[in-house]
Amino acid sequence: MSLIHIGWLKNTGHFSSACGRTVPIFELRHDIADQVTMSAWAGHFRRHYCSDDDLKYIKPSHITSYNYLVEIKFPSKTKKPGPSIRSGDFAEILVADYMQYLRGYDVPRTRWDRKIIANESAKGSDVVGFKWNNSSPSASDHLLIYEIKALASEKGRAKVLQKAVDDSAKDDIRLGETLNAMRQRLGDKRDAQGLSTIARFQNYSDHPYDKGYGAAAVVSTSSFNLTKLALTTANAHPYKGNVEMLVIRGDSLIPLIDALYERGANEA
Repeated sequence: MSLIHIGWLKNTGHFSSACGRTVPIFELRHDIADQVTMSAWAGHFRRHYCSDDDLKYIKPSHITSYNYLVEIKFPSKTKKPGPSIRSGDFAEILVADYMQYLRGYDVPRTRWDRKIIANESAKGSDVVGFKWNNSSPSASDHLLIYEIKALASEKGRAKVLQKAVDDSAKDDIRLGETLNAMRQRLGDKRDAQGLSTIARFQNYSDHPYDKGYGAAAVVSTSSFNLTKLALTTANAHPYKGNVEMLVIRGDSLIPLIDALYERGANEA
C-alpha cells in the first residue's frame, strides 16, 4: 500500500550534524490546488482521529459530522494552544507516514484517536515503528522510536532539531508505557495483527531486539536555518550511537495544515 501524498515528499540532500550524523533533508512539495491528492490526504489524516465507522457511533446525533470534528475532536484552529497542537500532530503523522511508506516500518496509528482533550498532545513517545523478518522473535527485530518537533510558523528560529534530540533521550524510559498504551488501544479496536506486533516487542529481557532512536524537525521553509540545524548534537543522548536525525521542510505549512483539517471535516 502507498499514499498519494507521499509523492510530494522529496529527498533534496543532507547535512552533517555537530556530532557527525548525516541528516537527510526532505522537502514537502505540496499543491493545495491538487484536489485529488488533497482529498485523499485529508481523509487519511482525519482517520487518525476518528475512523469512518467510529464516527457513526460516537458523534452526538444533534450535530453534524463536520461540527463534531471541528468543535470536539480536532485541535482548535484559533483557541490556544490548539494551533500549536495542530502543527505537532501534523508533524507526527507526517513522520509516521515517512517511516511506514518510505522506510518500510510497521507503524500502528494509536496516538491521536483516544485523546481526551483535543487541545493537548498525547502522552508517551511520538511515533514507534517495527520491523522484523522471522516468524519468531529474533535479535534482528528492530524498533525505532521517533521524537518529533514542529516549527510550522514563518518566523521561528528555535533549535528545533536539538529539542527533538534532547527529548528523545527520555524515550527508552517511557517505552514500556508507550507499548502498553498502544496495546490497549489496539485491543479496543480488536486489531489482532497489531496486538501480535506489540506483544513481540514487549518482552525485551527474554527476546532482545535492536532499538533505534530518531529525532525529526518539521519546519517551514522560512524557518529552515541550516547553520543552526548543523549545530545539533546527540553526544548527551544515552544511546548516542543509535540516534538518527531527519529534517522535513515545506512552504506555507500553516495553510496546508488548516486545509487538511478543514477538508477532512468537510468530506467526512
